[in-house]
Amino acid sequence: MKLIFASNNKNKIKEIKNQLGEDFEILSLEDIGCNVDIPETADTIEGNALLKADYIKRHYGFDCFADDSGLEVDALDGAPGVYSARYAGEQKSDDANIDKLLYELKNQTNRKANFKTVIALHINGEQHLFTGLVDGTILTERKGTNGFGYDPIFMANGMDKSFAEIDINQKNAISHRGKAISQLVDFLINKTNK
Repeated sequence: MKLIFASNNKNKIKEIKNQLGEDFEILSLEDIGCNVDIPETADTIEGNALLKADYIKRHYGFDCFADDSGLEVDALDGAPGVYSARYAGEQKSDDANIDKLLYELKNQTNRKANFKTVIALHINGEQHLFTGLVDGTILTERKGTNGFGYDPIFMANGMDKSFAEIDINQKNAISHRGKAISQLVDFLINKTNK
């Protein structure tokens, strides 16, 4: 089965291909010649995932899926949330975003947070949403060099390492994106086996 993943983020594409396996051919935006930076103007993570999937379906006609993720920090009333990728400004720098978050939390004892991913799927004229959550804690400093985004400062509950200190298979087994992708994979396998 061929599906367009409405992203050019090589890290996300690698994670998703790793979980979907050989039964699915996943094409990126680059693969279909889409060079547009699809606007993420919704005020929710769900809304942004839907905007991206709707854009590809409307302009290219392909069955597709899109995701949006965010880090929601309790002490910051859920921020950065939908603005996670551009928390420190439009330049979308992981390091700048982490620096800003660590600064905002420097005097906070409550460091509880969760990562949330929503995947919007358009397939056979239907629309479906899949949500993955993982609860954890914001560390006081970066640890590890794997992963991307806020991975170096996020430690999932029950773990003793940051997301950036574990390998991709470990991360996929417990992460927000991994959980949402598992729901997507289960849905697609059930749909193709009917």
